[in-house]
Amino acid sequence: MGFLLDDILLLPVNGLVWVADKLKDSAEAEFLDESRVQESLLALQMRLEMDEISEREYMEQETELLKRLEDIRKYKEQKNSG
Repeated sequence: MGFLLDDILLLPVNGLVWVADKLKDSAEAEFLDESRVQESLLALQMRLEMDEISEREYMEQETELLKRLEDIRKYKEQKNSG
């Protein structure tokens, strides 16, 4: 009987923990999506070729995107090895 009462009382807390876990998983999946970064690199290349951005802007943004891609890969590697 005590376990049933505990379950009933903890239901809202357990529900919030579940929702928080799902939000964390979703955010992590979005952050770790290499294809999004690769698409951004392709779009950046197209903007350069269409003279929408300067060579300097391209280099700055490309550096950021490549760093992000490297960070994603390192994180995945650490997560899989640990």
